[in-house]
Amino acid sequence: MSQNRRQFLIHTAAASTLTVLPFAAHADGQGADSFPTANGAIEITPVDHASFVMKTPTAVIYVDPVGDASNYEGFPTADLVLITHEHGDHFNLDTLNGIVAENTALVTNPAVFDMLPEDMQAKAMQMANGDDTKFGDIAIEAVPAYNTTEDRLNFHPKGRDNGYVLTVDGSRVYISGDTEDIPEMRALEDIDIAFVCMNLPFTMSAEAAADAVNEFKPANVYPYHYRGRDNGTQDPMAFAEMLADGISAKMGGWYG
Repeated sequence: MSQNRRQFLIHTAAASTLTVLPFAAHADGQGADSFPTANGAIEITPVDHASFVMKTPTAVIYVDPVGDASNYEGFPTADLVLITHEHGDHFNLDTLNGIVAENTALVTNPAVFDMLPEDMQAKAMQMANGDDTKFGDIAIEAVPAYNTTEDRLNFHPKGRDNGYVLTVDGSRVYISGDTEDIPEMRALEDIDIAFVCMNLPFTMSAEAAADAVNEFKPANVYPYHYRGRDNGTQDPMAFAEMLADGISAKMGGWYG
């Protein structure tokens, strides 16, 4: 990885515990899940489907923000926007135009970076699978997210899209983006908070997601992105019931 990437933005159920989080809590933090860190807390507020807001002791991060910009009213302005890939339920330029402020930075995969207008590219960093960077004191790793089933390969081809692992005050947060049960997910270590997708035909079943999660064993996991087409919606409660002992399932009310 090049040095300029590394310096990016230095300047700028029975087996598991289940928590149900109310939908659309806002900036006052009511209803947000809070996870303690060495210097404060990480607060998580789901917005919709694959979009959520993460407040850390030093930054406010919007992840895959889509939909009307009014969905973000009441939240602090984003310091950083993370985008996993180009699909419309993860990337929407109109939404970005409504929420990206003068000092908001963006991290995207290369395909999304190429779709940004020049003024946003000037605020953005493109990361490919395997790249790492820093946003202030937050470490960011771009990790693979892709399909493996033959008839799904066109949805998320290997090497194009990102998941992310953020390290905040020693706490590690995994954001899957759109992916199937891949070896790189199973190999993750020391994850404190995970966001794991599950819908068909685009990603994976709840059974596959739970099997992968039971291998890398995050302390806390949010099933998200679980509505699909053609009866492909997955049941997050069924997912939670399949989790191994010691993994806490967080239900975010992603769909109201």
